[in-house]
Amino acid sequence: MNARKPKVEVDDRITTEEDGDENSRDEQEEALVALIEHRTKEVEHIRKRITYYQSQLQEAEKKLLDSQAQLGRLRSKDNLVSSRSSVDNGTKKVKVERRSTSPLQLQSRPELLIPAVNPKISQPVKLADAGTRARSPTPNHAHSVGKVKWEKSHGSSSEREMVEVQDKGTKRKFEPKEHKELITSIATSSSPVIVRCYSSSHISSQHKRKLRSLVLCPVNNQLFATSALDGIVNLWQIQARGSGASLLSATDCLSQKQRRWPEDMAWHPEGNSIFSVYNADDGDSQISVLNLNRTKGQGARVTFLEEKPHVKGIINSISFMPWENPCFVTGGSDHAVVLWNEKDEEKLWKPKALHRNMHSSAVMGVAGMQQKQIVLSVGADKRIIGLDLHTGRTDFKHQIDSKCMSIVPNPCDFNLYMVQAGTPGKQLRLFDIRLRQTELHAFGWKQESSDSLSALINQTWSPDGLYITSGSVDPVIHIFDIRSYAHKPSQSIKAHQKRVFKAIWHHSLPLLISISSDLNIGLHKLS
Repeated sequence: MNARKPKVEVDDRITTEEDGDENSRDEQEEALVALIEHRTKEVEHIRKRITYYQSQLQEAEKKLLDSQAQLGRLRSKDNLVSSRSSVDNGTKKVKVERRSTSPLQLQSRPELLIPAVNPKISQPVKLADAGTRARSPTPNHAHSVGKVKWEKSHGSSSEREMVEVQDKGTKRKFEPKEHKELITSIATSSSPVIVRCYSSSHISSQHKRKLRSLVLCPVNNQLFATSALDGIVNLWQIQARGSGASLLSATDCLSQKQRRWPEDMAWHPEGNSIFSVYNADDGDSQISVLNLNRTKGQGARVTFLEEKPHVKGIINSISFMPWENPCFVTGGSDHAVVLWNEKDEEKLWKPKALHRNMHSSAVMGVAGMQQKQIVLSVGADKRIIGLDLHTGRTDFKHQIDSKCMSIVPNPCDFNLYMVQAGTPGKQLRLFDIRLRQTELHAFGWKQESSDSLSALINQTWSPDGLYITSGSVDPVIHIFDIRSYAHKPSQSIKAHQKRVFKAIWHHSLPLLISISSDLNIGLHKLS
């Protein structure tokens, strides 16, 4: 019996070693399968990126050929004119002036890279001087630090020479934007592309109380407007490619009864008026219209809409929809989302409540999607709601982990939108409207001066849809590259002395414009 015992022990060891080899083989097989799946996804992703960049290359080559053809046509016309003029009179000099096809012409100076406009502007603005500065490679230092020339729009004879943004009776030509796929590039890079800010200048906002809103003119790249708690709406003109700005007008837009300031502003898509929202309490005016073309003797420059669909509290948000027929949506503390349409024959704006009970708390932000008529709304109840106007029904409803304070669709990828939330470190959330309740990525920042989050802090997209700028309770502008894996800002620009409410990207210039509680406007040149 004792002689057979070692044999049993040897057999057990052999069995154990065989089991260990099998387990090791299974683990290796699982690891290889997982690795193959990972590398398959990586290959698919790279193929998508190659396809995307190939399409971008084709588009860029097409634009290059178009530009070269335009230059050739322009030079051939100049040569033809010169040859004809030399035949008629050998000593006569012909001056060829190019005119912009834009309905807005401020000056026809080919050197400016921004679209020209042609409003009538009073002498104090000194447009000829502004044009000289724009051509100068080194802007005047006194101008860059914010020497402001301005005039008040009430009580001045120069009021009738105010900016005429668009001729009366003209209908804007709606040009649908081109969709660009950006969602596939979200969180695909370990290193963000840095936007260099090489100079900043500041000018006084000319407001007496804290600023509230900042909006760019949709049809004139030289104009922007600000509003503040003093109830004044200031109209500004950018000078010297962003080295400074001149104040063109200051208009009292306080509400009729309670004398309240505008809570939010939106520029009409045709560019000739600015709409502001107020408070629904005590029967006060809810919407005002600042007509930028109306001059002294033509009636009040600021009018108030008679309709009052919101029943109580602050109207937090106003946004024009990106559709062919101009209309806008408002969202208020009464939980309501209201659509306003213009009746062409009456020139009146008529409201229609889209919903009053889908949100259980204040509606903080509203927006419209490009590709189909869906109105998005977000609220302090943590809900994101998309309402289809064609069916009148909810297209989707989603609830996140903290209150929502604003919503901004991407300007290039029509399926992508951003929501500002109240979670520190995850303030900005990206969503794909097709995936309903799936969060694509989140960005955020740590606050040094305060732990509280403010709904007055706003975000905007860059024109190419790849960057987000955000204000902060700190005196900085945060910039996020959506292609980056990281959740923190790709960079932060020291912009002001106090908190930054908003920083918007200029449509055509490499420029950021910001407003702050230090009562200054920041102009930040980028490269």
